Amino acid sequence: MSLRRRVTFVIAVAVAVAIAVCAGASWLIVRDQMRDQLVESLEQFPVLDVQVAQALARCGQDHRDQPWDPSGRGWQLVRSDGSICQEGSSALDPLPAELALTAAEGRPVVRDGVLRGKYRTPVIAYTEWFKPGTALTVFRSTREMDTSLRVLGLVLAGVCAVGVLGACVTGLYLARTALRPVASLTGAVEHVARTEDLEVRIPVDGKDEIARLGAAFNTMTAALAASRDRQRQLVSDAGHELRTPLTSLRTNIDLLLRSENTGRPLEAESKRLLLVSVKEQFEEMSSLIADLLELSRNAETASTRGDVEFQDVVAAAVDRARRRGPGLVFDVELSPWRVSGDVRGLQRAAVNILDNAVKFSPEGGTVSVRLRDGELTVRDEGPGIADEELPHVFERFWRSPAARSLPGSGLGLAIVAQAVKAADGEVSLVSGPSGGTTVTVRLPGSAA
Repeated sequence: MSLRRRVTFVIAVAVAVAIAVCAGASWLIVRDQMRDQLVESLEQFPVLDVQVAQALARCGQDHRDQPWDPSGRGWQLVRSDGSICQEGSSALDPLPAELALTAAEGRPVVRDGVLRGKYRTPVIAYTEWFKPGTALTVFRSTREMDTSLRVLGLVLAGVCAVGVLGACVTGLYLARTALRPVASLTGAVEHVARTEDLEVRIPVDGKDEIARLGAAFNTMTAALAASRDRQRQLVSDAGHELRTPLTSLRTNIDLLLRSENTGRPLEAESKRLLLVSVKEQFEEMSSLIADLLELSRNAETASTRGDVEFQDVVAAAVDRARRRGPGLVFDVELSPWRVSGDVRGLQRAAVNILDNAVKFSPEGGTVSVRLRDGELTVRDEGPGIADEELPHVFERFWRSPAARSLPGSGLGLAIVAQAVKAADGEVSLVSGPSGGTTVTVRLPGSAA
């Protein structure tokens, strides 16, 4: 069954059960009320002494020729020996409880029964102690009550049938109305699955669960579209960056092969320089591929978090930078700071920041490293970055025109930004008026 049919079925069943319970309760209440009224009328039924004397005088005689009361009422005397002194043409066989009332006064007996004789009529009887050795039974026909109850039962059954039919129609309408946003969401999902069109959006109206589901779907498709766009841009940028070293490699190798095939080998120095260029191009490609893999790994493991002693990470990066820049002076001051993040990503971020400081610092320059209250500041004495270039420094494959002659892939600061963002931090870069660059990383955490 579809969801719409299930909702309609549930509504119809719930309404049918409610109507059936109400109808059954109404029928039982009416029956009890009518029965109580009959019993009350029997309790107040007057029996005169002269009528009792006549009944006792005729006790044991044939009363089949006696008329039956049109109202359906009658009475009889029950004696201790089980004999009946009846008034009218019909009598009711006594029960043991009624015979017991002839011996001693007790609680009256109310029961259902059927008259014997010519009129086999269902009655309700009320028996009470009359005098020693005798009990009085008053009875009344229940045919009118039974007929009324049957009519009432048919009416209530008809009401139940109409109610169930109305519930089905109403349930179908409510299901269509309530599930219309779900149908829209289903259509949108099917459209995305069929066409891979992530630009589709669902109109969101209200703040209920279905509206929240639609908003979540829109957020999901927007995130997927952005991820796909970033993937396409990364592939495009990577292809563009790889094209240059590949072209240079192909040109140099073609030159070597041509010189060997034509029998005119290159001079030793020219050949050495050509091989050095080939090696540099290979190193550039290796660095680029390593950075691409690092970007991909950071994106996949962004959800892997743990406690990281950030001061130890920065200290290890400073030691590595000292080895790479032996002619530089490092002014380091690190305070304990514990953060939650991916330790490998934070290590690579710290290494990339310090590598840039070493790369652009002049010989004998000073690199200042400070870590205080979760804020890491790395300042160098290099040429700095122009103000118009600062908005692009964290973009993938972007390189300053002044730095394009230096080795690098243009992914170092992009890796830094991604790793810091994964740790819920912020990173910024500013350039001083007289040169030098300052990189600031702010990470939430606590003092270790």
